[in-house]
Amino acid sequence: MGLNDPQWGNKNRGGPPDLEAVLRDINRKFAELLGGKSGSQGSGSGGDGGGGGAAKKFGGGIGLVAAVIVLVWVASGFYIVDASQRGVVLRFGKYVEATQAGPRWHLPFPIETVEVVNLSQVRTVEVGYRDNVKNKMLKESLMLTDDENIIDIQFAVQYFLKDPADYLFNNRMPDENVRQAAETAIREIVGKNKMDFVLYEGREQVAAATTKLIQDILDRYKSGILVSKVTMQNAQPPEQVQAAFDDAVKAGQDRERQKNEGQAYANDVVPKAKGAAARLMQEAEGYRQRVVANAEGDTSRFKQVLVEYEKAPVVTRERMYLDMMQQVLSSSSKVLVDQKSGNSLLFLPLDKLIQSTGPGAAMPDAAGRSANNAEQVAPQPATANEPVMPNVREGLRGRDREARQ
Repeated sequence: MGLNDPQWGNKNRGGPPDLEAVLRDINRKFAELLGGKSGSQGSGSGGDGGGGGAAKKFGGGIGLVAAVIVLVWVASGFYIVDASQRGVVLRFGKYVEATQAGPRWHLPFPIETVEVVNLSQVRTVEVGYRDNVKNKMLKESLMLTDDENIIDIQFAVQYFLKDPADYLFNNRMPDENVRQAAETAIREIVGKNKMDFVLYEGREQVAAATTKLIQDILDRYKSGILVSKVTMQNAQPPEQVQAAFDDAVKAGQDRERQKNEGQAYANDVVPKAKGAAARLMQEAEGYRQRVVANAEGDTSRFKQVLVEYEKAPVVTRERMYLDMMQQVLSSSSKVLVDQKSGNSLLFLPLDKLIQSTGPGAAMPDAAGRSANNAEQVAPQPATANEPVMPNVREGLRGRDREARQ
């Protein structure tokens, strides 16, 4: 219990002891001790006045020195704890209490001592290097991945304190404990993942998992340490295979680039192909509907012709024959005339006659000759099936007889 406690001393006395009374009592005891000796000497020598006064003065000086020493000893128990700190009070080396911020007092040394611990200070431990990433510690940094590759990792662990008592009494070397826990955690995490994941896309996940595992280890040891962050400084393959690894990385980048180009080409071609396929499907559907419609129309027309054919088979057959011949011979320039009176077929050069009487030909005059008086032409029949006019036939026969003579 502190001296500034208002209840101090109430168990045995009515109030706190008077310091002046204590000092007077001490001076009195010293004075009696020195005075008795000098008194006995003075009585033996026959005088005691001068010796007794000197003893009293000496005794008063000793009492004043003792009082100053006691005041200094009591004042040495005062201490101040900042807002970011905690005070750990030890009584004969045993933990008593943790004091909060503010002015405090404890029993002076050697009865009690105080350890002031800074809780807000961020401490840093380096794993795989010291002070600079170029100053590597290969024993700590080289690790084996799940796909049996070796990588070189340097990282830093930042932590602060959450329990000053556990930090002081459960740790002999706190930084070394954090370093060993961090190395154990990172080796476990790296050993469960592939090399590419650790070096590239999974660095943040590896750091987060390492932070959690380090905290679990330190909590199991009751170290009073709280890990705030794990910072990956460097992660790469060993220097001996760095060139080969760079080539592999470039090849991977080329592969990704070609995949992206192929995907872009596919994104350009596939929609066009789908559009063309849709167009062909629509055209095929239209063609199918057109063919079906034509077939249905032909069927309906055939049924109608069949009805008429059943009514008059001969007439319908001749009509169908004439329609077919008209359709076939309409695109031909040769005309055949069937003479019922004879067996011979007369060939008429009607194609030339048609050409001469076409839209671009000269019109014949009243005498039956053209404008340039070249020759007489016969008028063109109306159709190929109509009989030739008698005067045209007679003219052609006369021309034939003249040729024979």
